[in-house]
Amino acid sequence: MSKAQEFEPKIVAYVCNWCTYLGADLAGTARLEYPPNVRIIRLPCSGRIDFNLIIKALEVGADGVLVSGCHPGDCHYTAGNYHARRRWILFRELLDTLGIDLRRIEFSWISAAEGRKWQQVVTEFTDQMRTLGPYKELYATGLFPDVPTPETDSLGAKSFAAESELREVCGKLLAEGTVKVVIGYGAHGPVVVTCPEDADRLVWNNRCFSNLTAYLKRKEIKALGKAAVIVKPCDEKSLVELEKEAQLVRKDAHVIGMACEGVGQPKCAHCTARTPRFADVTLGVAAGPEPQSNPSPDRFAALMALPPAERMAFWTEEFNRCVKCYACRQVCPMCYCERCIVDKNRPIAIDPAPSTKGNFAWQIARAFHLAGRCVGCGECSRACPAGIDLALLNISLHIAAQKNFGYEAGADPKAEPLIGSYTLQDTEDFIL
Repeated sequence: MSKAQEFEPKIVAYVCNWCTYLGADLAGTARLEYPPNVRIIRLPCSGRIDFNLIIKALEVGADGVLVSGCHPGDCHYTAGNYHARRRWILFRELLDTLGIDLRRIEFSWISAAEGRKWQQVVTEFTDQMRTLGPYKELYATGLFPDVPTPETDSLGAKSFAAESELREVCGKLLAEGTVKVVIGYGAHGPVVVTCPEDADRLVWNNRCFSNLTAYLKRKEIKALGKAAVIVKPCDEKSLVELEKEAQLVRKDAHVIGMACEGVGQPKCAHCTARTPRFADVTLGVAAGPEPQSNPSPDRFAALMALPPAERMAFWTEEFNRCVKCYACRQVCPMCYCERCIVDKNRPIAIDPAPSTKGNFAWQIARAFHLAGRCVGCGECSRACPAGIDLALLNISLHIAAQKNFGYEAGADPKAEPLIGSYTLQDTEDFIL
């Protein structure tokens, strides 16, 4: 093959303005030779390198992406690279779940005095991209082994023993004026009860799927006065996270916890809670002892057993069914932005049309914005009219948070939020 026909990779480098960019400049002024395949994009700080920038680079034809900033402890903004490191650790796990070839994304620390390290990193990464060849797997479709799909309960409603006690307690709370409204479950879905006589509308059975804490965010509910909300142990974690993020004043809500007997949803197979821990009152008796671990769901293990190219094919075909109805956003208790990033049009951050690129960008943003915040209620998968198992992406980040930081959303009210905090001991084995 002639030199004109040899493959030359296109590499996009997102670099910190204060260290890596100056290191690259030093390599140039020192006449250090390295491959000219890198297109440098300078940002104020490595903490400003958004995850969607990496995807955008691959979308426009990059064969590899290099991300680099100041060494930990040398950040111009004191802690920007510490925050970036934690986000990279989690985002890398999400990219792996999606089937992105991680060999095509390199993270490194390069200071302003390390022109020779810039030369070395760029040379080695370019040689690696030449070996791998053009990146053609992004958004590729094809046949792949079946991934188990979540099974839902198709049986009729089966009332639990605590139903009558629930109605009695809620009626009493409304009659005494302790609360002005009760958010609970009715025969055909969530109901809002405002007078004691309507407490008989409340049910507690194996069809009580919804995470009702999502309703506490609504202005219409807040306008009614102090609310009582019925929660399962898995839903209760949302209250912990919402309070951490100043979206809920705990004393302004009366929490009625229901000991869980299982509602036949996929999340129940790997749930770690049976009895509420933070409720004002707990009703019912849990079915069986408290689980001691949180194993990976079978469907997630089956997905991760596939090669990256097949995982990419799986998600491409799944996301191609997305119609951008945003039911996943609306039902999520942790999505509360008054204006979502997907609704912004100056500039357009995410294509609002249901296209392959737009759907990937939206689902990646949705999942990563829930990193360290998703409580595993599974409402996103249940609400999706296209039947996409969106919870798989959140499960990947949940496992990454446990593995790398020992963190579980909603488990400890005193724990610092995962994103927005950092420690000097955060692992970084993959960062050069």
